[in-house]
Amino acid sequence: MARKNDSLDRLVVFLAKRDGIDKLVKTFQYTSKMAHWYLLSTGSPELAQRAKNWEVSCGLSRKCFRTGRFLTGFNAIRTTQFENWKWQALAVVGNSGEFVYFFFDHLTWMSRINFLDSKLADRFCYISAFGEAVSYICFTVQELTMLTRERKAEKQHLKEIDALLSGSQLDKETAAKHIAQKRAAISGIRFRRVMRICAISSFASDFIIDMVELSPNPFVTHAVTLGLSGLTSAWTGWYRAWPRELVSRTGQRLPVHEQGTLQWNHRVRGQGKKTDVWASNENLNNDGLL
Repeated sequence: MARKNDSLDRLVVFLAKRDGIDKLVKTFQYTSKMAHWYLLSTGSPELAQRAKNWEVSCGLSRKCFRTGRFLTGFNAIRTTQFENWKWQALAVVGNSGEFVYFFFDHLTWMSRINFLDSKLADRFCYISAFGEAVSYICFTVQELTMLTRERKAEKQHLKEIDALLSGSQLDKETAAKHIAQKRAAISGIRFRRVMRICAISSFASDFIIDMVELSPNPFVTHAVTLGLSGLTSAWTGWYRAWPRELVSRTGQRLPVHEQGTLQWNHRVRGQGKKTDVWASNENLNNDGLL
């Protein structure tokens, strides 16, 4: 009998991912930022300096283990196909911004540790923040558009369920099967809606952090603003990346503790092609089915 997955199984899988470690260290980074501000305001400079050292260490560590992440954006530009030129343009600009963000973020790290000229650090940081901000604007537009589309699809499914319940020429067994499929589709849509809202919240939070470099002002540079924005981004990312039960098209379920070595074949967004070998709830297609 298969062992039931518990929270420790999921945490191990989560921390085995680069994004999982990033969200954990990001939590440390912005918690220590708020701790530094609080300790300074309460007259504890020695403890405040310890918190500041922790913050700086976490920030540099995140830049270090994101090495090579810029290739994700580059590969997405090279391979991703969308349904029309507008989506394609958003994808190209958004992924280009992500490419610039991670590439110059790595150069910023090398400047901060004096491997490159430290005088270049601020310039690299500005370019990185600009690319990140551009990518978040494009990705937010995509997510909002998909939210609108999925809301219309949900309403259509609800109307079809009402029609089936109010009286249908189909026999009871067939009607019940169609209703179950529609309800599964609605469940998938609602799950994706939560994920998209989390993504938008994360983009907005990180955009505020980018403004520290792009357009600094007393609001965005305040430790509380930065701390809350960073934690919001970290925790919404944590929720999105948290391991969930995987289900194959045949209905086979993969235990969470075996997901670490799983090879994924993602479907191309916008084309609706069912090429997933395994899929979680967030990878359901528009019909809510694998």
